[in-house]
Amino acid sequence: MSFGNLNIIDPLCRALSKEGYTEPTPIQNLAIPHLLDGKDMMGIAQTGTGKTAAFVLPILQKIAEDHRAALPGVPRVLVLAPTRELAAQIDQSFATYGQFLRFRHTVVFGGVRQGPQVKMLSRGVDVLVATPGRLLDLMSQGYIMLKGVEFFVLDEIDRMLDMGFIKDMRKIVSALPQKHQSLFFSATMSRETGEFAERLLTDPVRIEVTPQASTLECIKQSVFFVDQNNKYPLLQKLIREEDMERVLIFSRTKHRADKIAETLNKNKINADAIHGNKSQNQRTKAMYDFKSGRLRVLVATDIAARGIDVDDISHVINYDLPNEPESYVHRIGRTGRAGADGKAYSFCAADERNILRSIERLTRMKVGVVEHQYHSETAKMAVGAAAEPTTPNRSRSMPRGPRLESMHKSGPRKPYPVRRH
Repeated sequence: MSFGNLNIIDPLCRALSKEGYTEPTPIQNLAIPHLLDGKDMMGIAQTGTGKTAAFVLPILQKIAEDHRAALPGVPRVLVLAPTRELAAQIDQSFATYGQFLRFRHTVVFGGVRQGPQVKMLSRGVDVLVATPGRLLDLMSQGYIMLKGVEFFVLDEIDRMLDMGFIKDMRKIVSALPQKHQSLFFSATMSRETGEFAERLLTDPVRIEVTPQASTLECIKQSVFFVDQNNKYPLLQKLIREEDMERVLIFSRTKHRADKIAETLNKNKINADAIHGNKSQNQRTKAMYDFKSGRLRVLVATDIAARGIDVDDISHVINYDLPNEPESYVHRIGRTGRAGADGKAYSFCAADERNILRSIERLTRMKVGVVEHQYHSETAKMAVGAAAEPTTPNRSRSMPRGPRLESMHKSGPRKPYPVRRH
């Protein structure tokens, strides 16, 4: 099967070929024909399955087939994403796949001045990628009107709901014209996600490329039972002794993410952290350094990690297990992408034992236990109150020491102009 067999037009096929994509992924094979036919869709697919191209390609094709001048502040396409990083990544995908088409696109999100974004919108854009908060701000000020939206995409709807965006999404949906095509994508399908989609989609096609909430088969998963105060020594030992080329570490809190990165740097392991308290310049620079190989380790919170699109992450380490089992699926999906092998290590203290049990119930599989120098039988056997999460102590799992200066206090300017193709 080729993209041409899916009736994708030549300019898009040329862009795909230039980027090295010759065969569609399973979700692209399943989704593109329905989307070209104008169907609403609920797609269940994990990160790394090619879901972004699955909706970007048919949308670009429909724009090309009905080309018209973009109107100021009235986009034809609206894509909502939960975080700045993911929104920027999607916008870049429109640029990449649409490089041989004539259309305008831009991205808007919070954390940066709105002036340049307003200027871009005033020129007219066909495709608008946005996070909910900044979109509503610009709508309330009259800079964006959704009356002309023909294609509405909600990406990572499960994460949107987890982050409390349901009221914002309802406000945005209420401003859409009655007639439009809606495309929703999610890595998992909870009851809340299903109910939300059912209310907003019209006779949708449901596409599922992997069993719901399953983990990618090419990821080797392991759990290390360890006491909280031994997590950092274990982390340093693993990074130094194993062949970890590019490591993504997940922390439950922003403070701990900073401490892990600072302590790794102190021990001559290049690392940085991204989370909601970092400026957009700092986050952009950290992502650039991680992708380019200047950083060996990136430490992230769940929210900041949305939109991390790096194909060759060798290891994902859950320094803290996520409070919500579904987040585990999102996290480990950052490795083992595009058919490559990946490894996912999880540190489990006693007060995280029940979280691990919930993860194993959700994924319907047992995670392999690794014996190690810091093994804690107490953590492994914890039950009852001892196995329940406690209020996070901001420093309990990190060694004491001088606080290092924040690494990247400045970064490259934000290159988010409206692009003409």
